[in-house]
Amino acid sequence: MKVAEALALRADLQRRLEQLKQRLVKNARIQEGDKLEEDPVDLQAEFERSAQELTQLIQRINRTNSTARLADRSLADSLAERDVLKIRYNAYRELASAASITQARMTRSEVKFISTVSVAAIQRKADDLAKQYRELDTRIQEADWTTTLLE
Repeated sequence: MKVAEALALRADLQRRLEQLKQRLVKNARIQEGDKLEEDPVDLQAEFERSAQELTQLIQRINRTNSTARLADRSLADSLAERDVLKIRYNAYRELASAASITQARMTRSEVKFISTVSVAAIQRKADDLAKQYRELDTRIQEADWTTTLLE
């Protein structure tokens, strides 16, 4: 199995656990005299099996990412870099948006706001970070489809 396939399976298992949790909560109590829709004991057993399977899969993905190489670093290091690039991009995008708010003043006595940063420079920085993120994400996805998952 390739890492990309394991990531898809991980997402499926995460969705499955959420669905099982919701079904467990739904069947946690019923009105006296009503019949259970599903047995909570069976649901709990399935929930625990799925949770164990997810744990093992995540451990395998993490082991693979820490040993697989992407250029001059591990895949895990590249994932960390990508995550931080996304945080940085979002921060600069929000900063540019906040600094470029237009205002409609009706009278001269209304408060006037001015930008404390160069919107154009901040937007260029955000665009550059977005490009770095896309390029790194593409390389990571390529590695995910070519890297075999470790046991």
